[in-house]
Amino acid sequence: MSIRHTRRSFLETLLGGLLGGVLAELPYARGAFAKAAPDLLALPEPFDFDQLRTRAQQLARQPFLPSISHHARQIETIDFDLVRQIRFRPERALTWPRGAFPVQLFHVNRYAPLPVDISIVQGGSARRVLYSPAYFDYGKSGLGARLAADLGFSGFRVTSSAEMKDDWLAFQGASYFRSAGPLNQYGLSARGIAVDTTAPGRKEEFPRFVAFWLAEAPDEPHVTIYALLDGPSLAGAYRFECGRGADFVMDVHAELFQRAAIAQLGIAPLTSMYWYSETNHRQAPDWRPEVHDSDGLAMWTGSGERIWRPLNNPARPQTSSFLSDNPKGFGLLQRDRNFEHYLDDGVYYDRRPSAWVEPSQGWGRGAVVLVELPTSTEIEDNVVAFWRPERPASAGTQWTLEYRLHWAAKEPFPPSVARVVATRLGRAGQPGAPESKRQQGRKFDIEFSGGPLIDMPQRFDVSAVVTASRGTVASPRVLKILGTDLWRAEFDLEATGDEPVDLRCFLRLGDATLSETWLYQYLPRTGG
Repeated sequence: MSIRHTRRSFLETLLGGLLGGVLAELPYARGAFAKAAPDLLALPEPFDFDQLRTRAQQLARQPFLPSISHHARQIETIDFDLVRQIRFRPERALTWPRGAFPVQLFHVNRYAPLPVDISIVQGGSARRVLYSPAYFDYGKSGLGARLAADLGFSGFRVTSSAEMKDDWLAFQGASYFRSAGPLNQYGLSARGIAVDTTAPGRKEEFPRFVAFWLAEAPDEPHVTIYALLDGPSLAGAYRFECGRGADFVMDVHAELFQRAAIAQLGIAPLTSMYWYSETNHRQAPDWRPEVHDSDGLAMWTGSGERIWRPLNNPARPQTSSFLSDNPKGFGLLQRDRNFEHYLDDGVYYDRRPSAWVEPSQGWGRGAVVLVELPTSTEIEDNVVAFWRPERPASAGTQWTLEYRLHWAAKEPFPPSVARVVATRLGRAGQPGAPESKRQQGRKFDIEFSGGPLIDMPQRFDVSAVVTASRGTVASPRVLKILGTDLWRAEFDLEATGDEPVDLRCFLRLGDATLSETWLYQYLPRTGG
C-alpha cells in the first residue's frame, strides 16, 4: 500500500508558487490558441464524449499495455534543480477565441516521466498539440540543445485569467488533479479512481490519464476537460465540467470498464497530508503550532447524520470504514482558517482548500473509507478518503459515476447543528492536580461552535452523549467557554492495551440533538 508516490516538495514548487511568480512578470500574446502555431497542432479529427467512451470500452477489452517513455534515461536527468529552471513560454499558452483560462503545459521530468496526449477542442473537432522545445525556456540549464525532439508533455495547468498571474487547476501524474481553490493555495489532491488502496494481499494500482481533450464553454467562463484513463484493471472515459465562483466546482461524469476484478474500488478519492494539529502537537518536532492540508473528514450520511472525524498521524497504518446508504456527501476539510494557528507565511496552511464530494445520483450502499499512514514530515501525503461501493467490482463490470467536486474555503453544505472546531487531549483528572494512579487515562476536550449553540447562554443541562468501543468513560460534562461562543465537552477515558479505541460524542439538550457527531480513533500507543 502506498499513496506517497507523487508530489509534494516537487509539486508544491512546480504548481504552487514558482511558476505563478514568474508568469506575472512575462508578456502575454493573445489569440486563438495563442501562438500554438499551425505546425505545432495535428490535423483535426472528429471528437465527442461518445467516441471517448467507445475508445475506453474497446481499450478495456484488450490486454493492458503499460505506458513507457522512449527517453527514460534522458528524462531521469531532469531533477528538481533542473525543473526549477524550465519555464513555459506564456506566449505559447493554449487559449480559445474568448480568451478565458489560458492553458500552460508541463515538461516531463524525473518526477512525472510519462508523456500524455493533449488536444484542443473546438466544435466537433480536436487537434492534438505536438510537442516542441519551442514551448519552453530552458534558461541556463543547457537542456534545450540536448533533449530529444519528441519528449511530450506530462500534464497541464489552467490559469485564472488572460493575464495568467496564477493558476487554479492542474492535472499531472497518474490520475491526480487539484485546484488552488478560492484562497489561491494548492493543498490536497483528487484522483480519477483508486484501486486496491488497502485491499489485503493486493498491490495498489495507479491508473493514469493517458490523454486529455480541452474545450471552452461557448456561453460562460468555463472549461471542459475530457480524459482517457487506463490501468491494469480498468479503463475509463471522464468529463470534468470546471467553473469558478464562490467555490471552484467540477462536475464529474465517468464511464468505467473493468478488465479484471478489483478487491477495493475507491470512487472520488481525495489525498491529503496531516502531520499534527492542536490534537497531537506534543508529538511534533517542529516549531509551528500546526501543519496539515486537512484537519478532518466530514460526512453527511443518507439518514441525515452529520459526522466529523478529526485526522490522526498513527504509529502504524490505520483504515476506518463508515457505512452509509446513499450518502449525501463527504470531504477532507481544512476547517481551521486562523493564520495564528499555523504561523507559516511560506506555504499558508490556513489557505489550503477543502474538497467536498457531492453525489449527483444515488450511490446505494457502501462505505466512506479513511486511510491514515504515519508520517514524520510534511512532504508526504499520508491521508486518503474515498467511497467504496457495496456492489462487487467484478471483471467485466461497467460503472457510470456522477458527482460534483467542490474546492472550497468554507463547507459548501454546513450543518445546521453545531460543528466541531477543535479536539484536544490531556492527562485525565483535575487539570493542575498532582498525578495519581486514578489519572493514568486521557482527557478529551472537544470544542463545538455554531448552530443552536451560537446564541445560547451558559446552562448546565446540556449533556455529552459519549460511547467507547472499549475502556471506561468517566466524568462527562459540557460547559460554555467564558467570553466566547464555544462550548466544551470533556470526559476521561481509561483503556488498557495498545489496540485503538473508537470514540463517539455529540451534544444533546433533552431530546434535541445540538451538534454533529464527533468520531475519533484514540491510539493508546501514541497517546493521541
